Amino acid sequence: MDQQTEQDKLESIATPGVLDKYQNAGKIVNVVLEKVIAKLQVNGDIAQICAFGDSEISGELQKVYNKKNIEKGLAFPTTISVNQICGHYSPLKSETSNLVKGDVAKIELGVHIDGYIAIAAHTVVVGEDQVEGQKADVILAAYQSVQALYRSIKPGTTNTALTKLIQQIADDHKCTPLEGVLSHEVKRHFIDGNKVIINRETQEQRVDEEEIQVNDVFVLDVYITTGDGKTKESDLRTTVYKRALDRQYQLKTKHGRAFMQEVYEKYPSLCFSLRAFEDEITAKLAVQECAKHELLNPYPILISPNSIVAQFTITVAVLANSTIQISGLKLDETKFKSAHDLNDPTLKELLKLPMDKDSQKKRHLEQKQKA
Repeated sequence: MDQQTEQDKLESIATPGVLDKYQNAGKIVNVVLEKVIAKLQVNGDIAQICAFGDSEISGELQKVYNKKNIEKGLAFPTTISVNQICGHYSPLKSETSNLVKGDVAKIELGVHIDGYIAIAAHTVVVGEDQVEGQKADVILAAYQSVQALYRSIKPGTTNTALTKLIQQIADDHKCTPLEGVLSHEVKRHFIDGNKVIINRETQEQRVDEEEIQVNDVFVLDVYITTGDGKTKESDLRTTVYKRALDRQYQLKTKHGRAFMQEVYEKYPSLCFSLRAFEDEITAKLAVQECAKHELLNPYPILISPNSIVAQFTITVAVLANSTIQISGLKLDETKFKSAHDLNDPTLKELLKLPMDKDSQKKRHLEQKQKA
Protein backbone atom coordinates (compact mmCIF):
# COMPACT_ATOMS: atom_id res chain seq x y z
CA MET A 1 0.00 0.00 0.00
CA ASP A 2 2.26 2.78 -1.28
CA GLN A 3 -0.26 5.58 -1.29
CA GLN A 4 -3.85 6.22 -0.42
CA THR A 5 -5.93 5.44 -3.49
CA GLU A 6 -8.89 7.52 -4.64
CA GLN A 7 -11.15 4.63 -3.61
CA ASP A 8 -9.68 4.67 -0.08
CA LYS A 9 -10.34 8.41 0.15
CA LEU A 10 -13.96 7.99 -0.91
CA GLU A 11 -14.74 4.97 1.24
CA SER A 12 -16.15 5.76 4.66
CA ILE A 13 -18.26 4.06 7.31
CA ALA A 14 -21.23 4.94 5.10
CA THR A 15 -19.89 2.49 2.50
CA PRO A 16 -21.61 -0.91 2.89
CA GLY A 17 -19.50 -3.37 4.88
CA VAL A 18 -16.91 -0.85 6.11
CA LEU A 19 -18.35 -0.28 9.59
CA ASP A 20 -18.62 -4.06 10.01
CA LYS A 21 -14.88 -4.39 9.33
CA TYR A 22 -14.07 -1.69 11.89
CA GLN A 23 -16.33 -3.36 14.45
CA ASN A 24 -14.93 -6.83 13.88
CA ALA A 25 -11.40 -5.46 14.24
CA GLY A 26 -12.55 -3.75 17.45
CA LYS A 27 -13.99 -6.98 18.86
CA ILE A 28 -10.65 -8.72 18.34
CA VAL A 29 -8.80 -5.81 19.97
CA ASN A 30 -11.01 -6.08 23.07
CA VAL A 31 -10.79 -9.88 23.31
CA VAL A 32 -7.00 -9.85 23.06
CA LEU A 33 -6.62 -6.84 25.37
CA GLU A 34 -8.50 -8.72 28.10
CA LYS A 35 -6.27 -11.79 27.58
CA VAL A 36 -3.12 -9.66 27.81
CA ILE A 37 -4.36 -7.92 30.98
CA ALA A 38 -4.88 -11.35 32.58
CA LYS A 39 -1.17 -12.08 31.95
CA LEU A 40 0.05 -8.99 33.79
CA GLN A 41 1.22 -10.74 36.94
CA VAL A 42 4.12 -9.94 39.26
CA ASN A 43 7.43 -11.12 37.63
CA GLY A 44 5.73 -11.41 34.21
CA ASP A 45 8.16 -11.10 31.28
CA ILE A 46 7.10 -8.09 29.21
CA ALA A 47 8.59 -9.32 25.90
CA GLN A 48 6.83 -12.67 26.30
CA ILE A 49 3.50 -11.04 27.11
CA CYS A 50 3.81 -8.69 24.11
CA ALA A 51 4.56 -11.68 21.85
CA PHE A 52 1.55 -13.47 23.35
CA GLY A 53 -0.67 -10.49 22.47
CA ASP A 54 0.50 -10.41 18.85
CA SER A 55 0.06 -14.19 18.56
CA GLU A 56 -3.48 -13.98 19.93
CA ILE A 57 -4.33 -11.27 17.38
CA SER A 58 -3.13 -13.57 14.57
CA GLY A 59 -5.21 -16.43 15.96
CA GLU A 60 -8.37 -14.34 16.26
CA LEU A 61 -7.92 -12.91 12.76
CA GLN A 62 -7.79 -16.42 11.30
CA LYS A 63 -11.42 -16.86 12.38
CA VAL A 64 -12.85 -13.97 10.32
CA TYR A 65 -13.15 -12.88 6.67
CA ASN A 66 -11.66 -16.05 5.24
CA LYS A 67 -13.87 -16.42 2.15
CA LYS A 68 -12.46 -13.36 0.42
CA ASN A 69 -8.87 -12.34 -0.19
CA ILE A 70 -8.89 -9.65 2.49
CA GLU A 71 -5.69 -8.33 4.08
CA LYS A 72 -5.72 -8.62 7.90
CA GLY A 73 -3.11 -8.07 10.57
CA LEU A 74 -1.60 -5.86 13.24
CA ALA A 75 -2.34 -2.17 13.10
CA PHE A 76 -0.19 -1.63 16.19
CA PRO A 77 1.94 -4.24 17.98
CA THR A 78 1.29 -5.13 21.61
CA THR A 79 3.18 -2.74 23.87
CA ILE A 80 3.36 -2.69 27.69
CA SER A 81 4.77 0.50 29.18
CA VAL A 82 5.10 0.90 32.94
CA ASN A 83 5.18 3.87 35.31
CA GLN A 84 7.09 6.83 33.80
CA ILE A 85 7.41 5.15 30.37
CA CYS A 86 4.78 6.84 28.21
CA GLY A 87 4.30 4.16 25.55
CA HIS A 88 5.68 2.09 22.65
CA TYR A 89 7.63 -0.31 24.92
CA SER A 90 7.70 -3.64 23.09
CA PRO A 91 11.16 -5.00 23.96
CA LEU A 92 13.28 -7.56 22.17
CA LYS A 93 13.56 -10.91 23.98
CA SER A 94 17.19 -10.16 24.87
CA GLU A 95 16.29 -6.75 26.34
CA THR A 96 13.11 -7.56 28.24
CA SER A 97 12.16 -6.58 31.78
CA ASN A 98 9.82 -8.03 34.36
CA LEU A 99 6.71 -6.62 35.98
CA VAL A 100 6.86 -5.58 39.63
CA LYS A 101 4.00 -5.35 42.13
CA GLY A 102 2.52 -1.84 41.96
CA ASP A 103 3.67 -1.13 38.38
CA VAL A 104 1.22 1.10 36.52
CA ALA A 105 1.12 -0.76 33.21
CA LYS A 106 -0.30 0.66 29.97
CA ILE A 107 -1.21 -1.96 27.36
CA GLU A 108 -1.79 -0.85 23.77
CA LEU A 109 -2.51 -2.90 20.64
CA GLY A 110 -4.30 -2.56 17.32
CA VAL A 111 -5.87 -4.63 14.55
CA HIS A 112 -6.87 -3.95 10.98
CA ILE A 113 -9.23 -5.81 8.67
CA ASP A 114 -8.94 -4.78 5.02
CA GLY A 115 -7.04 -1.69 6.20
CA TYR A 116 -9.80 -0.56 8.62
CA ILE A 117 -8.14 0.11 11.95
CA ALA A 118 -9.16 -0.36 15.59
CA ILE A 119 -6.79 0.44 18.46
CA ALA A 120 -7.23 0.40 22.22
CA ALA A 121 -5.15 0.97 25.34
CA HIS A 122 -5.89 0.27 28.99
CA THR A 123 -4.05 0.92 32.26
CA VAL A 124 -3.84 -1.50 35.19
CA VAL A 125 -1.87 -1.70 38.43
CA VAL A 126 0.07 -4.97 38.65
CA GLY A 127 -0.77 -7.12 41.66
CA GLU A 128 -3.10 -4.58 43.30
CA ASP A 129 -6.87 -5.02 43.36
CA GLN A 130 -7.56 -1.75 45.20
CA VAL A 131 -5.71 1.41 44.14
CA GLU A 132 -5.43 4.61 46.16
CA GLY A 133 -3.87 8.06 46.10
CA GLN A 134 -1.86 9.46 43.20
CA LYS A 135 -2.06 6.25 41.15
CA ALA A 136 -5.86 6.28 41.45
CA ASP A 137 -6.05 9.95 40.47
CA VAL A 138 -3.90 9.64 37.35
CA ILE A 139 -5.70 6.50 36.15
CA LEU A 140 -9.17 7.93 36.78
CA ALA A 141 -8.21 11.23 35.13
CA ALA A 142 -7.15 9.39 31.95
CA TYR A 143 -10.18 7.10 31.92
CA GLN A 144 -12.72 9.85 32.67
CA SER A 145 -11.10 12.04 29.99
CA VAL A 146 -11.48 9.42 27.27
CA GLN A 147 -15.07 8.79 28.40
CA ALA A 148 -15.81 12.52 28.27
CA LEU A 149 -14.39 12.69 24.72
CA TYR A 150 -16.52 9.72 23.70
CA ARG A 151 -19.67 11.44 25.03
CA SER A 152 -18.79 14.76 23.41
CA ILE A 153 -17.41 13.87 19.98
CA LYS A 154 -20.15 14.48 17.44
CA PRO A 155 -20.66 16.39 14.18
CA GLY A 156 -19.98 20.08 14.72
CA THR A 157 -17.90 19.66 17.90
CA THR A 158 -14.46 21.25 17.60
CA ASN A 159 -11.20 19.50 18.37
CA THR A 160 -10.21 22.41 20.65
CA ALA A 161 -13.35 21.95 22.79
CA LEU A 162 -12.41 18.30 23.27
CA THR A 163 -8.86 19.22 24.33
CA LYS A 164 -10.30 21.52 27.03
CA LEU A 165 -12.25 18.60 28.53
CA ILE A 166 -9.03 16.65 29.07
CA GLN A 167 -7.41 19.65 30.78
CA GLN A 168 -10.43 20.22 33.05
CA ILE A 169 -10.55 16.62 34.25
CA ALA A 170 -6.78 16.42 34.76
CA ASP A 171 -6.84 19.68 36.76
CA ASP A 172 -9.52 18.35 39.10
CA HIS A 173 -7.42 15.24 39.78
CA LYS A 174 -4.30 17.41 40.30
CA CYS A 175 -2.60 15.77 37.32
CA THR A 176 -1.39 17.00 33.92
CA PRO A 177 -2.18 15.96 30.34
CA LEU A 178 0.98 14.77 28.58
CA GLU A 179 2.41 17.07 25.92
CA GLY A 180 2.98 15.97 22.33
CA VAL A 181 0.14 13.44 22.14
CA LEU A 182 -2.39 13.52 19.28
CA SER A 183 -5.64 11.63 18.76
CA HIS A 184 -5.83 10.97 15.03
CA GLU A 185 -8.64 10.46 12.61
CA VAL A 186 -7.99 7.10 10.92
CA LYS A 187 -8.59 6.24 7.29
CA ARG A 188 -8.23 2.99 5.42
CA HIS A 189 -4.58 1.89 5.80
CA PHE A 190 -3.76 5.20 7.55
CA ILE A 191 -3.24 5.29 11.30
CA ASP A 192 -2.40 8.99 11.49
CA GLY A 193 -4.90 11.02 9.47
CA ASN A 194 -4.66 14.79 9.19
CA LYS A 195 -7.53 15.71 11.52
CA VAL A 196 -6.32 15.59 15.13
CA ILE A 197 -7.21 16.36 18.74
CA ILE A 198 -4.23 17.50 20.81
CA ASN A 199 -3.95 16.02 24.30
CA ARG A 200 -2.58 19.23 25.80
CA GLU A 201 -2.37 22.67 24.21
CA THR A 202 0.58 24.91 25.10
CA GLN A 203 2.10 28.07 23.61
CA GLU A 204 4.49 25.90 21.59
CA GLN A 205 2.13 23.02 20.79
CA ARG A 206 -1.25 23.70 19.24
CA VAL A 207 -3.27 22.54 16.25
CA ASP A 208 -5.67 24.26 13.87
CA GLU A 209 -9.28 24.24 15.02
CA GLU A 210 -11.42 21.81 13.03
CA GLU A 211 -14.94 20.48 13.35
CA ILE A 212 -15.78 16.81 13.71
CA GLN A 213 -17.72 15.51 10.70
CA VAL A 214 -20.26 12.74 10.12
CA ASN A 215 -18.48 9.44 9.31
CA ASP A 216 -15.21 10.44 10.98
CA VAL A 217 -13.44 7.55 12.74
CA PHE A 218 -11.09 8.60 15.54
CA VAL A 219 -8.62 6.84 17.79
CA LEU A 220 -9.12 8.83 21.01
CA ASP A 221 -5.79 8.60 22.79
CA VAL A 222 -5.47 10.16 26.26
CA TYR A 223 -2.30 10.27 28.36
CA ILE A 224 -2.21 11.83 31.83
CA THR A 225 0.82 12.16 34.11
CA THR A 226 1.48 12.98 37.73
CA GLY A 227 4.45 15.04 36.46
CA ASP A 228 4.63 18.40 34.66
CA GLY A 229 3.45 17.04 31.30
CA LYS A 230 6.81 17.27 29.58
CA THR A 231 8.54 14.23 28.08
CA LYS A 232 12.04 13.27 27.06
CA GLU A 233 13.43 10.43 25.00
CA SER A 234 14.55 7.43 27.06
CA ASP A 235 17.65 5.27 26.64
CA LEU A 236 15.45 2.29 25.79
CA ARG A 237 15.74 0.86 22.26
CA THR A 238 13.05 1.94 19.82
CA THR A 239 11.42 -1.22 18.45
CA VAL A 240 8.11 0.03 16.99
CA TYR A 241 8.23 1.36 13.44
CA LYS A 242 5.99 2.15 10.50
CA ARG A 243 7.04 2.19 6.87
CA ALA A 244 7.52 5.70 5.45
CA LEU A 245 5.13 5.42 2.52
CA ASP A 246 6.57 8.39 0.65
CA ARG A 247 10.17 7.12 0.65
CA GLN A 248 11.89 4.75 -1.80
CA TYR A 249 15.53 3.65 -1.69
CA GLN A 250 17.42 0.57 -2.87
CA LEU A 251 19.35 -0.59 0.18
CA LYS A 252 22.93 -1.68 -0.33
CA THR A 253 23.15 -4.61 2.08
CA LYS A 254 21.61 -8.02 1.61
CA HIS A 255 20.19 -8.16 5.14
CA GLY A 256 18.72 -4.65 4.74
CA ARG A 257 16.93 -5.61 1.52
CA ALA A 258 15.64 -8.88 3.05
CA PHE A 259 14.37 -7.00 6.11
CA MET A 260 12.52 -4.39 4.01
CA GLN A 261 11.06 -7.11 1.80
CA GLU A 262 9.54 -8.70 4.91
CA VAL A 263 8.21 -5.29 5.97
CA TYR A 264 6.61 -4.77 2.53
CA GLU A 265 4.95 -8.19 2.70
CA LYS A 266 3.77 -8.25 6.32
CA TYR A 267 3.44 -4.58 7.33
CA PRO A 268 3.01 -2.56 4.12
CA SER A 269 1.39 0.50 5.75
CA LEU A 270 0.89 -0.04 9.48
CA CYS A 271 3.01 -0.47 12.62
CA PHE A 272 5.18 -3.40 13.66
CA SER A 273 7.76 -4.32 16.30
CA LEU A 274 11.30 -5.57 15.72
CA ARG A 275 10.35 -8.25 18.23
CA ALA A 276 8.40 -9.97 15.41
CA PHE A 277 11.59 -10.72 13.43
CA GLU A 278 13.25 -14.05 14.19
CA ASP A 279 16.87 -12.90 13.92
CA GLU A 280 17.29 -10.06 16.43
CA ILE A 281 20.83 -9.17 15.42
CA THR A 282 19.99 -8.90 11.72
CA ALA A 283 16.85 -6.88 12.50
CA LYS A 284 18.84 -4.42 14.65
CA LEU A 285 21.42 -3.94 11.89
CA ALA A 286 18.82 -3.65 9.14
CA VAL A 287 16.72 -1.09 10.98
CA GLN A 288 19.79 1.15 11.38
CA GLU A 289 20.32 1.12 7.61
CA CYS A 290 16.62 1.75 6.97
CA ALA A 291 16.56 4.63 9.47
CA LYS A 292 19.62 6.19 7.82
CA HIS A 293 17.68 6.39 4.55
CA GLU A 294 14.40 7.39 6.29
CA LEU A 295 12.53 4.32 5.05
CA LEU A 296 10.90 3.82 8.45
CA ASN A 297 9.15 6.17 10.87
CA PRO A 298 10.21 5.37 14.46
CA TYR A 299 7.95 5.38 17.51
CA PRO A 300 10.52 6.32 20.17
CA ILE A 301 10.06 5.42 23.83
CA LEU A 302 9.47 8.63 25.78
CA ILE A 303 9.36 9.07 29.53
CA SER A 304 7.66 11.57 31.83
CA PRO A 305 10.52 11.77 34.35
CA ASN A 306 9.88 10.79 37.98
CA SER A 307 6.15 10.41 37.46
CA ILE A 308 3.37 7.94 36.78
CA VAL A 309 1.68 7.95 33.38
CA ALA A 310 -1.77 6.50 32.62
CA GLN A 311 -3.26 5.94 29.17
CA PHE A 312 -6.68 5.00 27.86
CA THR A 313 -7.41 4.71 24.15
CA ILE A 314 -10.62 3.88 22.34
CA THR A 315 -11.68 3.91 18.69
CA VAL A 316 -14.98 5.60 17.83
CA ALA A 317 -17.10 6.10 14.72
CA VAL A 318 -19.11 9.32 14.46
CA LEU A 319 -22.56 8.90 12.90
CA ALA A 320 -25.16 11.60 12.24
CA ASN A 321 -27.06 11.05 15.50
CA SER A 322 -24.86 8.73 17.58
CA THR A 323 -21.24 7.76 18.20
CA ILE A 324 -20.23 4.11 18.23
CA GLN A 325 -17.40 2.81 20.40
CA ILE A 326 -15.51 0.35 18.21
CA SER A 327 -12.82 -0.70 20.69
CA GLY A 328 -11.74 -0.12 24.28
CA LEU A 329 -12.55 -1.66 27.65
CA LYS A 330 -14.48 -0.37 30.65
CA LEU A 331 -12.69 0.42 33.90
CA ASP A 332 -14.20 -0.65 37.22
CA GLU A 333 -13.95 2.73 38.94
CA THR A 334 -15.06 1.27 42.29
CA LYS A 335 -11.56 -0.23 42.66
CA PHE A 336 -9.97 3.23 42.67
CA LYS A 337 -9.99 5.58 45.65
CA SER A 338 -8.62 8.90 44.45
CA ALA A 339 -7.40 11.74 46.65
CA HIS A 340 -9.23 14.26 44.44
CA ASP A 341 -12.63 14.19 42.71
CA LEU A 342 -14.22 15.98 39.81
CA ASN A 343 -15.50 19.42 40.87
CA ASP A 344 -17.48 20.48 37.79
CA PRO A 345 -21.14 19.33 38.01
CA THR A 346 -21.42 19.58 34.19
CA LEU A 347 -18.57 17.10 33.77
CA LYS A 348 -20.11 14.77 36.34
CA GLU A 349 -23.42 14.82 34.44
CA LEU A 350 -21.61 14.29 31.12
CA LEU A 351 -19.91 11.14 32.43
CA LYS A 352 -23.25 9.75 33.63
CA LEU A 353 -24.83 9.94 30.15
CA PRO A 354 -25.84 6.49 28.85
CA MET A 355 -24.25 5.74 25.47
CA ASP A 356 -26.55 3.06 24.07
CA LYS A 357 -27.85 3.95 20.62
CA ASP A 358 -31.43 4.68 21.71
CA SER A 359 -30.34 7.09 24.46
CA GLN A 360 -28.03 8.91 22.06
CA LYS A 361 -30.74 9.21 19.40
CA LYS A 362 -33.18 10.51 22.00
CA ARG A 363 -30.72 13.21 23.14
CA HIS A 364 -29.99 14.11 19.52
CA LEU A 365 -33.71 14.53 18.81
CA GLU A 366 -34.22 16.65 21.94
CA GLN A 367 -31.34 18.94 20.98
CA LYS A 368 -32.76 19.30 17.47
CA GLN A 369 -36.16 20.28 18.84
CA LYS A 370 -34.58 22.86 21.18
CA ALA A 371 -32.68 24.35 18.25
